[in-house]
Amino acid sequence: MHFTSEQRLDEGVLEREFTLGEIPGILWTPASASASAPVPLILLGHPPLGLRKMYPRLVARARHSAAEGFATATIELPGSGDRPRWPAVEQARADLRRAMEAGEPVGDEIVDALVLPLVDKAVPEWQAALDALLSLPEIGGPVGYSGGVISIGIRLAVVEPRISAAVLFSGSFVPRALFEEARQVTIPLHVLLQWDDEGNDRQAALDLFDAFGSKEKSLHAHLGGHTGVPQHAGDAAVRFLTRHLK
Repeated sequence: MHFTSEQRLDEGVLEREFTLGEIPGILWTPASASASAPVPLILLGHPPLGLRKMYPRLVARARHSAAEGFATATIELPGSGDRPRWPAVEQARADLRRAMEAGEPVGDEIVDALVLPLVDKAVPEWQAALDALLSLPEIGGPVGYSGGVISIGIRLAVVEPRISAAVLFSGSFVPRALFEEARQVTIPLHVLLQWDDEGNDRQAALDLFDAFGSKEKSLHAHLGGHTGVPQHAGDAAVRFLTRHLK
């Protein structure tokens, strides 16, 4: 991990941009973090729109989490931002747009082509980032995962034992294979669902929640579209992670 810049934000939050090989990322740590008082870590997931576009939302979440004593970090997803594009995934996105604009059902082939390559590449990158982040003296466990592409969160919850709890957002297409993986998830889950999400199949989201194998899981549904998540929903998610990571 190579830090490329740093700045102090409000309330003393330290923001550091870094690279991990070819992968850009950002780490935020509260003023209280130190080698003698390491803080828990939350991995901030996000949709594949690029860190620059997502920065305002990410830094708001990071500041909120820092106020509760958490470090937070995120990385650029494969095929996003300045990272090389994937022609096959770009084609799948175009097929998805055409199907949705035509009012046609989105078939499993499109969903698999769009999501599975992203999950297969992004999850090992998140694990490599976690290795590097936990080697820093001011960051300790436990670790939580919050938001982003729900299929990435599912896979991470299955394969990464260092993640103790997760906040997942039912706002993206999920391949059928990930439904099977969801049955293997056992960590505590806090799942958000926008009831009127125009790009999400509500019944599929409910079926996915039912599939999760966690003994502790809660579904929090709110009226409104994809981008209408209320502020109190974010507050509740942070309280959930605070309960399980502190």
